[in-house]
Amino acid sequence: MAGLEFTSNFNSEQSGGWNSQPVIAIELGVSCRNLIDADLFSKSDPMVVMYTQGLGSKEWREFGRTETIWNNLNPDFVKKFIIDYFFEERQAMRFDVYDVDSKSPDLSKHDFLGQAFCSLGEVVGSSGSRYEAPLRTNYSACWFPAHPKIKAVVICRGTSSRNTGRIVITAEELDSSKDVIHMQFNGRKLDKKDLFGKSDPFMVFCRCNENNSFTVCHKTEVKKNTLNPEWGMIQIPVRTLCNGDYDRTIKVEVYDWDRDGGHDLIGIFTTSVNKLTRGPGPDNVYECINPKKKAKKKKYKHSGLVNLLHVKIAKQFSFLDYIRGGTELNFVVAIDFTASNGNPNQPSSLHYIHPNQPNQYALAIQAVGDIVQDYDSDKLFPTFGFGARLPPDGRVSHEFALNFNPANPNCFGIQGVMEAYQHSIRSVQLYGPTNFSPIINSVSRLLNMNGLSKMQHTLRAHIVSNNLIGDNPIAFKSFVKKVNCCGSRYKVSNNHFCTCRMAVDATNGSQYYILLMITDGVISDMGATKEAIVNAARLPISIIIVGVGAAEFDAMEELDGDTVRVSHRGIEAERDIVQFVPFRDYIAQGKSQILSQARLAKDVLAEIPDQLVGYMKSRRLNPGSPPPQYTSTNTASAPV
Repeated sequence: MAGLEFTSNFNSEQSGGWNSQPVIAIELGVSCRNLIDADLFSKSDPMVVMYTQGLGSKEWREFGRTETIWNNLNPDFVKKFIIDYFFEERQAMRFDVYDVDSKSPDLSKHDFLGQAFCSLGEVVGSSGSRYEAPLRTNYSACWFPAHPKIKAVVICRGTSSRNTGRIVITAEELDSSKDVIHMQFNGRKLDKKDLFGKSDPFMVFCRCNENNSFTVCHKTEVKKNTLNPEWGMIQIPVRTLCNGDYDRTIKVEVYDWDRDGGHDLIGIFTTSVNKLTRGPGPDNVYECINPKKKAKKKKYKHSGLVNLLHVKIAKQFSFLDYIRGGTELNFVVAIDFTASNGNPNQPSSLHYIHPNQPNQYALAIQAVGDIVQDYDSDKLFPTFGFGARLPPDGRVSHEFALNFNPANPNCFGIQGVMEAYQHSIRSVQLYGPTNFSPIINSVSRLLNMNGLSKMQHTLRAHIVSNNLIGDNPIAFKSFVKKVNCCGSRYKVSNNHFCTCRMAVDATNGSQYYILLMITDGVISDMGATKEAIVNAARLPISIIIVGVGAAEFDAMEELDGDTVRVSHRGIEAERDIVQFVPFRDYIAQGKSQILSQARLAKDVLAEIPDQLVGYMKSRRLNPGSPPPQYTSTNTASAPV
C-alpha cells in the first residue's frame, strides 16, 4: 500500500521515547449487482447505509450513506467511505441497501432490499482487496430487519435467508495528498443517441485500481439535448482521482442520459493527471471511442471529441491547517427554559439539580464544551436561555443572558457556564413557547456586526451601556482604532481589563462559531427558525441541537440538512450547518456516564471540521501562516 500516516505520542517518563501508532486511511467503494426491483413502474432507486461496531460493543452505529442512484439495479456509487484501519482490531461493518421512496432521512420510510456483514480485515484481505457477498433480507431466524431505532442485533448463523442481490466492496489505502484538481471540458459532434432529439451527455470519471479494475469516482452534470455540451467546472481531490499517482490511468466514459437508468454509451477515452496538467491544446483533445461501433465498422473513427478547456491543481486545506493558522472556535450555549421541562424543584424535572448526579442539560454542555474549549483561547462563552419569565417583572424572554448581564453574557470556562445555569434555574420561572429563531438571529448579528472580535463586543456593550459613545458601530471601530494606536488599555470593570485590538472581521477566517442549543421539545417557530438557519448558513457558524427528555423530535430532522437542505420560501441554505441528536440515544442503563458523554460529543462534533472547511472554501479563505516551530538552542557560551 501507499505511505502510512502516523500519530505519535512522546512520553519520556514511561517509554523513554517515541511511541508511534500507524493509522492507515482506507477508502471503501461500494457497488451492487442484480438488486431486486421494489418499484412497480420503474427500477429500484438504491442507496447503501454503512454501519460500524465500537470495540467490544455489539451496538451498530451509522457510519455514512451513499448517494441515491435512480432506476438502477446494478449501481456503482460515487460516494466513498473513508475509515481508519487498525490491523490489531476486528472492525465489524454492516451494509444495508434500501430502495429510496422519498426525501425522508428516516430509513423506515424506504424499502429494505437486503444487507451484508463483514469486517474491514475481510475486505482488505480479499484478493485484490475486493470483497463480494450476497445480500440477505432475513439474516437468521432470530434476527430482525434493520431499523434506525434498533441498536443491537443477535445473529444466529446457519439459518436460511433470501438472496436479494450482491454487494461488492473494494478497499484502497488513501494517499496523503491534499491537492485538488479543477477541470472543465466540452464536447464536439458527439453521437446522436435519442430518437426524437439529440443526446443528453454526461461524463463518468473512473480511477484505475491496483488490480487494473476501475472504480467510479466522479460524475458530471447532464447537459440536455445537445451534441456540443460544455460541462461546468469539476473539482476532484487528486487522491480520489488517482490516489496521488499522477501517471495512473484515468478512464472517462461519456454517456447519453436516459430517464429509465439505461444510459447509452457514447464513447470512452483515457488520460492521466500528468497529461491533463499540460493544459488545453492538442495533447488534451480526446477521441471518444465506442468499442461496439469500432468492432462493427471498418471506417469508424470516433463518436465525437472531448476537449480540455481549463485545468488547475490547488492545495485542499484541512481543518487542522486552519486551526494551526490561527482560526479560533467560539462556543455559544443556549438552554431551553420552557415549562415543558417540569418543575425544577421536582426530581422528575429535566432541570432538577441533583447534588450528585448532573441532569441531561449539564451532561450535554459538559460533553460538547469540554472538547470545544480547547480551541478557544480566551475561554469566554456567551451563554443564553430562552422561554422563561425573568425577574423582577416576569417579562417573557426568548433570549436572555444566563448570568443576567446583557452587556456581557460571557461565562468563563465550562465551569462558569455550569454555575450560571444552576443560578438561573433558581431565579427564573419556566414558561414558553420554544422559539429558536431569536437566539440564532442574535448570534448571526454578533457575526455581522462590522467585523468586531468577541472581546470587542464585550467592550462595545460596556461603552454603550455607560453612554460613553453612541450606539454606533462605526464610531466604536474608530474609538478602538485610536486606543490601539496609542497602546492604551480600557477599563471594562473594577477587576477586569482587556487590551483593545484592531477589529477582526468575522469573515476573514480567524473566527468560527459553534452554537449549542439544548431543548426538551418541538420548536414553536419552525418557519422563522428555518429562515434564521438559511441566513446563518452564509456565516462562519455551525449549530448543534441536542434534544433531551422523552419527547418525539421527528420535526427536528427537518433542520438537520444531511439529506435535504433546509430552505425557506424557496431559498435554500447554501451550507448544511445543523446537526441534531436526541440525548436519549446516548443513555443506557449500566453504561458509563463518561462513555455516554464521549459518544455524544463524537457524534455531534463529527461534522464540524467539514462544515468549517466548507465555509472557508466557499469564501476562498486560506489558513493563516502557522507560528514558527520552536527549536531548542544551545545556550552554552561560545568559545572565545
